[in-house]
Amino acid sequence: MLLALQVKALVPFDLEEAAVANKLLIMMTSGPESPHRLGTPFFQAMAAAALDYEVLIVSTMDATLLLKKGVAETLTVKEGAQKTVLDFIRESKAAGVGLYVCPASLSLHDLTMEDLIPEVDAAMGAARYSEVGLEDDCRVFCY
Repeated sequence: MLLALQVKALVPFDLEEAAVANKLLIMMTSGPESPHRLGTPFFQAMAAAALDYEVLIVSTMDATLLLKKGVAETLTVKEGAQKTVLDFIRESKAAGVGLYVCPASLSLHDLTMEDLIPEVDAAMGAARYSEVGLEDDCRVFCY
């Protein structure tokens, strides 16, 4: 009881009235140059989806390159692995995860939506993903 009172005194808001998260926004920036980092965002997305969270992955910066046709199927998270990054993408999509791309990153890499794999749901710009990430019921993870 004493610990609960101490924690409550340290928290600047009422924990009982705090918004319960039901959405996870994953900002993915890692790209083909760091394949060992590419499995975790999709694992995390699938875990959250299994817990009934609404999950959105937004690929920005070099992660946009993963969505280019012909790239993700050539990458594995470690040498000798049979499962490709495209397999991870498809598994997360099957779990209900939304996959979006930042339009500024498309421009940065001289890509268009037509250059991307069909698993991409749509483009989502900075204003929209900032708005989503700032919602009380959302948590943001960055990879």
